[in-house]
Amino acid sequence: MSTYTIASGDSLWKISQDHGVTLDALKAANPQITNPDLIYPGQQLNIPSPEQPTQVAQSRDIPEAPRDTPYASSATTNVGGYPPSAAATAPNASHAPPIPPRIPRPAMTRPPAPHINVGRPGYKTVGYFTNWGIYGRNYQPQDIPADYITHILYSFANIRPTGEVHLTDTYSDLEKHYPTDSWSDPGDTNVYGCIKQLYLLKKRHRHLKTLLSIGGWTYSPNFALPASTPTGRQTFARSAVHLLADLGFDGIDIDWEYPQNAAQAQDFVLLLQETRRELDRYATRYLQGKRLLLTVAAPCGASNYTKLRMREMDQYLDFWNLMCYDFAGRWDERAGHMANLYSSRSATGSGATPFNADEAITAYLSSGIKPRKLIFGMPLYGRAFENTDGPGHPFQGVGEGSWENGVWDYKHLSGEGRGEVVVDSGLGASWSFDAGKRKMVSFDSVEVAALKGDYIAGRRLGGAMWWELSGDLPVGDERSLVRSV
Repeated sequence: MSTYTIASGDSLWKISQDHGVTLDALKAANPQITNPDLIYPGQQLNIPSPEQPTQVAQSRDIPEAPRDTPYASSATTNVGGYPPSAAATAPNASHAPPIPPRIPRPAMTRPPAPHINVGRPGYKTVGYFTNWGIYGRNYQPQDIPADYITHILYSFANIRPTGEVHLTDTYSDLEKHYPTDSWSDPGDTNVYGCIKQLYLLKKRHRHLKTLLSIGGWTYSPNFALPASTPTGRQTFARSAVHLLADLGFDGIDIDWEYPQNAAQAQDFVLLLQETRRELDRYATRYLQGKRLLLTVAAPCGASNYTKLRMREMDQYLDFWNLMCYDFAGRWDERAGHMANLYSSRSATGSGATPFNADEAITAYLSSGIKPRKLIFGMPLYGRAFENTDGPGHPFQGVGEGSWENGVWDYKHLSGEGRGEVVVDSGLGASWSFDAGKRKMVSFDSVEVAALKGDYIAGRRLGGAMWWELSGDLPVGDERSLVRSV
């Protein structure tokens, strides 16, 4: 009998399939796993030989932590987001730690789909889902290609000056009724909206993890003040974990774009430290020590990432989502590549951006971060430049876009009328150019997405991330970028 160390994204079903044993045999060999849904990275499993006879262990009625509840009852939470202790509710309570109530769980409807990480086992596939996407974009949680995604970053929560983390669209997050939702549920604290739909999605796809993403470009200016004081950091951490506990998230993603100086960089480290402490405190008390995730969205421009105290941040993080995009755009003087893999510093021709993903990844690795903790971010959109002769040349205007001037969803770039598509495999970039209209659009083609997938494997990185999922074609289309990686 061999042993196996559980990795992030594993399920007992996946482990049994990877090792060629039945699920019952795996459970029987590991009686210490009393709840198959409650496993966490770092645990050791016994792997029986394929021919070993199966002896199904008898189930034991052992209290389980309320990990899979979509939200906590208001009657069982306090200001910190945690159930009250036994001492607070029983006049003659002992000093023994409280045992969380047993939460019934529905049976797994089906095992994880075989599509996950086909050919690239153990890699993370991370996708941002925006709470505003349900409106004009009409991209609902049910549209998420969960067979191809391991982690969903639900975007974005905001931060008050006190440090309190709060949701930004209660209708989208908590109130919108989908066709399967009842209008006659008892109580007035029921959760609907995207949060409930993500919970239902996780029930159908047991490998899937969801993280609440806090900040983003619009809300990032709100980090600096609360992050600068111990009280602000503590309020941030407690309120973030409160939301995680109430709404059934598996972790917190912090998207601070970007710390502007050494003081803010140090505050960022302290903010991560406090958040990690609060996550661990909650997990130890109520989740039997299960690892709750903490991640960040990280810059790929040297002027921003050189300010970060990477090594100090890394000890608190599970992985880094590198934003390897927006290297060029309407703010520039010349048309350029917005997500190129390698260096492109020439002023004309195939050049035109001083940034590249490879240089940034090398900088993070040089700081001591393990490759498997770096997730390579890719765009599901393109940036346009008008009245130009192509990369490296001046432009005037960016024109209209799918939802923002000059920015086109990838799915809107895959048809006719976009001009000639050029792929520069040496640069790791692609773009379309319409000579008649003198219009260039920088975006990732299927070929470039595949090149980036090979780069991830070659440098032994942790996986891929996409901003954001509504921009892609359905994964049933062979031109889908999520599918191609």
